[in-house]
Amino acid sequence: MSAPKHRKVDSENRSFKERWELDYFFVKSNGKPLCLLCSQMLAVCKEYNVKRHYISLHEKAYSQYTGDNRVAILNELRSKLNKQQTVMSTGTATDTAALKASYIICEEIVKRKQAFDNVEVIKECAIKMARVFGNEEMAAKFDSISLQPQIVARRVSDMHQQISQKLHANVKNCAYFSLALDECTDSSGTDLFVFIRAIDDGFNVSEDILKCVSLARTAKEEDLLNEVKSAVLQYGGFDKCTSVMTNGSKSVTSKNLGLSALLRKEGADCVVLHCIMHEEALIGTLLKMSDVMEIIIKISNFIVERKGSVTTVTKKKFKTFLDELGAAYVDFHSYRSICWSSAGRWLYRFFSLRKDIYLFLKDTDYDPILTESFCNEDFLSSLAFLTDITHYLDSLKKNMEAKDQLITQLYTHISVFSNKLMLLKLNLISNDLTYFESCNELYREYEECDIFLDFSKFVEQIEVLIENFNLRFQDFSKINSSFKLYNNPLTTDIISEKMEYHMELCDLQADLFFATREELGVPFFRLLPKEKYRNLRDLALRMTSMFGSTYICEKAFSELSRLKSNYRNSISHRTLQEILHLSITNINLNFDELVL
Repeated sequence: MSAPKHRKVDSENRSFKERWELDYFFVKSNGKPLCLLCSQMLAVCKEYNVKRHYISLHEKAYSQYTGDNRVAILNELRSKLNKQQTVMSTGTATDTAALKASYIICEEIVKRKQAFDNVEVIKECAIKMARVFGNEEMAAKFDSISLQPQIVARRVSDMHQQISQKLHANVKNCAYFSLALDECTDSSGTDLFVFIRAIDDGFNVSEDILKCVSLARTAKEEDLLNEVKSAVLQYGGFDKCTSVMTNGSKSVTSKNLGLSALLRKEGADCVVLHCIMHEEALIGTLLKMSDVMEIIIKISNFIVERKGSVTTVTKKKFKTFLDELGAAYVDFHSYRSICWSSAGRWLYRFFSLRKDIYLFLKDTDYDPILTESFCNEDFLSSLAFLTDITHYLDSLKKNMEAKDQLITQLYTHISVFSNKLMLLKLNLISNDLTYFESCNELYREYEECDIFLDFSKFVEQIEVLIENFNLRFQDFSKINSSFKLYNNPLTTDIISEKMEYHMELCDLQADLFFATREELGVPFFRLLPKEKYRNLRDLALRMTSMFGSTYICEKAFSELSRLKSNYRNSISHRTLQEILHLSITNINLNFDELVL
C-alpha cells in the first residue's frame, strides 16, 4: 500500500489578488502576502489566511474606514513601506561597500608587507581627509570600515581561501603540471616549499605555491616526502606530473627513500631535476672554502660596527662596499645570513679594497691574526679564486632565475656553464688566468715582487663543481631528444624521432602554412590543430609544463625574509604563510564573491 500523498499548498500556484490591498491592507512582497499594518509575512497566497489575519487582528480598528479614506490610508502605508525598504537597501549597499573596501585595503597591506597594527592609521587618515573636504557623509562611511588587526587577519584568511580554491580548480583542470621543492632554513626553523607550474590545453601557464609547511628539526626524509605526497594527492595525484625540480639535497635524492623512488611507487612517469642551487652549499661544502668565507664575514662585520671611525677618504672608498654588503645580507642588523644572489658583487668589492681594508684594520688594532691574513698568499689567492668563481656562479644563478623561461632555455644555460667549467679547469691546469680576473690581478701584483702564485691548486675545486653538475643534471639526458624536437619540429630528422611522431612530422614538415611561420615554441604549437597533431601538441604541453626557472623559488624566499623581518612575532605562522601565498600568486581576487 503506497503512502498517502501530503498536500503542498505552496505548489498549488496560488496568486496574490490585487483587491486584497484595499480589502485587507496586504501587498505582495517577494511572492508572499505582507501585512502593511503589522509587517507580518504569511506563508502562502491564500485568501482564507489573509482574511483571517485581518479580521482577527485589524478589522476592529480599520473597518470604519471606507471609500477615499481607506484608499488614503492604503497609500500612506505603502509610502512608509517603500521608505523602509529604501533605507534597508541603502544600508545594505553601504555595509557591502564597507566590507569590500576592507578586503581591498587588506590586499594592499599584504602586497606592501605592512604590519596589521598600521592598517587603522589608513582609516583614520581617510576620515580626516573626508572631513577636510567637508564631506561628513563620506567620513562616516570610512568610519564604518572594520580594520582592527584581528579583522585584517580574518580578511587575509578569507582571501587566501579563495585563492586556494581557484588554484585547486586550475590544477584539477590542467593538462600537465610540474613541481619544484626547496627548503628555507633560518633561526626559526625549516620551511618546506612545494611550488607548482600548471598548463592547460590552450598553453596557458601558471606558477604558484602549492604548499608551505614547517618541518621539525628532527624531521626525517620520510616526513619531507610524505608532505610532498599529501600536497599532490589533494589535486588528483601524480598522473599529470611531468617533472620535479629539487635543490639536490640528500633528503630528496637518496636511492632508497628519495623522491624518484616515491614517484615510481606512486606510478608517476616524470623526471627529477636538481636545478635549484644554493651557492653557500657549493662554496662551503663542495669547495671547502667556508674558512675563507668566515674570515671575510668577520672582517666585514667589524667594518660595519666601526664605520663611524672610518676617515673621510676611506669612507668614500668603503661606501660602495658597504652598500653591496647591505645587499648581500638578508638581515642587515645581524650580518650572518648571506643572500648569495648579491654575494658576488660584495666579494668583488672586498677584493678590490683589500689594501684599504688592511690599513683600516691596522689603524683600529683589530685582531692581528685576521689582519695579517691580508699578507698571507694562501688567503689572498683563495679570496681571489672565490671572488672569480662566485662571479660565474652568480651569472648562472641569474640566468636560471629569469622569469617566464622554458625548460629548454634552462638546459641551455646549464650546458653553457658546464662547458665553461671544463674550459676554466684547463686554464687552471696551466695556470692560465685569462678568465680569472681577480686571480690574474693578484698574480701580476706578486709577479712584480718576483713571487710566483700557483693557482693550479684550485683545479680540484673546479673538478668538484664539474662532478656536482654532472650528477645534478644527469637526468636531463633522458629528455634531451624531446628538447631538440620541441625546438626544431620543422627541421628535425623524422627517422631519428620516436615512432609516435613520424606521421605527424611528415604532415607538419610538408605543410607550407607551417613552413613559413615565424613563431617558435609555445606560439607555434598553439597553431597546431588538436585532431591532426595530437602527439606533437602533447609533447609541447609536457615540455612547457616543466619549470624552466627558479624565479618563483627565489621570489618566495625573498618575500618570506621580508615578512619575517616586518611582522616578526606579531602574527601566527599560519597567517604568515597565507600572506606569503597572497604575495606570490598571480591569481586575481574576486572581491564581489568575498562580500557575498
